[in-house]
Amino acid sequence: MHAQRPSLDPAVAEVRLAVRRALTGLDAPVIVVSLSGGPDSLALAAATAFEARKAGTRAVAVTVDHALQDGSADAAQSAAEAARGLGLEAVVVRAEVGTAGGPEASARDARYRALADAARQVGTDTVLLGHTLDDQAETVLLGLARGSGVSSLSGMAPVRVDDAGRWVRPLLGVRRATTVAACAAEGLAPWLDPHNHDPRFTRVRVRERVLPVLEAELGPGIAEALARTAEQLREDAEAFSEMIEETIEDIVEHAEAGISVSVAALAANPAALRHRIIRHVVASEFGESLTRAQTLEVARLVTDWSGQGAIALPGCSVSRRGGRLEFTAS
Repeated sequence: MHAQRPSLDPAVAEVRLAVRRALTGLDAPVIVVSLSGGPDSLALAAATAFEARKAGTRAVAVTVDHALQDGSADAAQSAAEAARGLGLEAVVVRAEVGTAGGPEASARDARYRALADAARQVGTDTVLLGHTLDDQAETVLLGLARGSGVSSLSGMAPVRVDDAGRWVRPLLGVRRATTVAACAAEGLAPWLDPHNHDPRFTRVRVRERVLPVLEAELGPGIAEALARTAEQLREDAEAFSEMIEETIEDIVEHAEAGISVSVAALAANPAALRHRIIRHVVASEFGESLTRAQTLEVARLVTDWSGQGAIALPGCSVSRRGGRLEFTAS
């Protein structure tokens, strides 16, 4: 009689499946796993160790020490040791955190730079990140609070490629409670970062105060609903981006001191596409982001023209000359 194989814990199975799906089609012989030591990244590291071994992929855990609190170096080394215990290669890197943009943004920027550098050192551009469905819901709520439009409400993409590398988030459909349960089932002891419970940070207040109130008052499933909203908006944003790329070649011309756009073509497009084209021109040509109010002011040069003069914008100015809007570096 054959001995019965022990059943796989459902939380472990869910995390492994999410990682397996993310790795499929990546075509990356080497991957980096961002490992803070917390339950999300530790569950991700454990699942990656299992799935990468089956796929014949080399996986390296990278722990970033921000040196922002006492004991951070010890916590980073403990995370690396946990990774080695899972069968992963592991390195610890130090990140220099600046002061621009606030502590949360500065630490995040420093972490991404350190991860990108570490990935290059091991010969890859692919980094797995442990953001969960709960992180996605928090991101959407933060975007709502800032009123920053579809780009923020779209949340985090499962795969994002930029100049620094390819950032993959396998766990965006997995709840934080599942990663905690997966660690417990595998006998892993996550490090609980005190900063994750510090109410000075906006995201912590959203996590510990705002989302629980919404769940209590509106019923369960709020986090999942916010994540679905992000996914739908991201699909819309991607469609708009394709439309912009197709449209912009026909309506934009380079001018001596900047760039110009056909007024008639802008007027012929729906407002949503018109506004996106205006923002795209300023972002791509001058590296600046426009607010909603600034975008509408520029759009009035198209839809409500009464001879008004040039409008000063971040990094440039725009004026209407004949049948074109001219954007000029300031």
